[in-house]
Amino acid sequence: MKILFLDQSGKLGGAELSLTDVAKPYRETCLVCLFADGTFRELLEQNNIPVQVLATEPINVSKESGILDSLGSIRSIVSLIIKVATLARDYDLIYANTQKALVIGAFASFLSRRPLVYHLRDILSPDHFSSTNRRVAVTLANRFASLVITNSQATQAAFVDAGGRGELTHVVYNGFEPENYNIPPTDAHAIRQTVGLEEQFVVGHFSRLSPWKGQHILLEAVAQCPKDVTVLLVGDALFGEQDYVEKLHQTVTKLGLKERVKFLGFRSDIVLLMKACDLIAHTSTAPEPFGRVIIEAMLCGRPVVGAAAGGVVELIEPGKTGWLFPPGNSQELAQIIMNCYQQPEQAAAIAHHATIQATQRFDLKTVNQQIAELLNRIK
Repeated sequence: MKILFLDQSGKLGGAELSLTDVAKPYRETCLVCLFADGTFRELLEQNNIPVQVLATEPINVSKESGILDSLGSIRSIVSLIIKVATLARDYDLIYANTQKALVIGAFASFLSRRPLVYHLRDILSPDHFSSTNRRVAVTLANRFASLVITNSQATQAAFVDAGGRGELTHVVYNGFEPENYNIPPTDAHAIRQTVGLEEQFVVGHFSRLSPWKGQHILLEAVAQCPKDVTVLLVGDALFGEQDYVEKLHQTVTKLGLKERVKFLGFRSDIVLLMKACDLIAHTSTAPEPFGRVIIEAMLCGRPVVGAAAGGVVELIEPGKTGWLFPPGNSQELAQIIMNCYQQPEQAAAIAHHATIQATQRFDLKTVNQQIAELLNRIK
């Protein structure tokens, strides 16, 4: 099958990493079109996936503003639609991976007479999107999409609650390649030495630095723990969220955590850093559509705690594959950290069980087969 994939971003995020995995089986016949240049293009090229950047300037990706406003002028919208529609005539279908890709893909689908697939990786709720964004996304999906793939039951439910047609949707969880997470323990020990945390209990947080990702909740929790409990914050600000980074540094100073928190920024050695942690925390304050970091932590054999909202509750079985805490509740998070700190053998047993389950539930080969079967129905 020849697929024309669309994505609005040139930057790497969870949606882009997942699209890379989806596109791999089609690398001989597909094309990924981006609306901005950046590290995502580089990743696609490294995986020998054909890629083309269609826009010369980045598109504002703010979820709070209206989709059409974020896309810019009508002229740029029309230009992108024409480019995609022209390319689409050489492909079997259009696969929109993001909200703004849906806007362009919907009209290009109409013009090129090619079916449209929308892979919805966001929760369409007021926590994440403006009313304009939600209305436009649902209207275009209902009218033009032959299939809406959602990355969790929570994402599916939010789409339907926003007015989406349930019969269009199918839940397919994100896939992973378990073998990519098999790193020797000696390498993990070496990176602990590198970051100066050999004797510490390390809680890792892997996400862009953003208010709704809740890094401040983790800082508040760790302030309630013994002094040898430290934090690795892996990630940095995107989308104009630099003010939040400054607030995090202020919080570190205010709570007396300057010697216990390390800001590592964006890193490429995520697996090594995860392996170096004693616990990995997911602390989003609003419902997460999936929670990619949670599965990566499980595959790395690390204990994981997640905020109990959205797709996260579908990934963690409390007390068996990890722990859940109410979003925003730093006291309960602190208690879970302390339990792992005081009972390392129990934490290791839970992490081992989670690794087995994650390997079975989220294997990329199985996930891509599910997607292929869905696409073949609409060919």
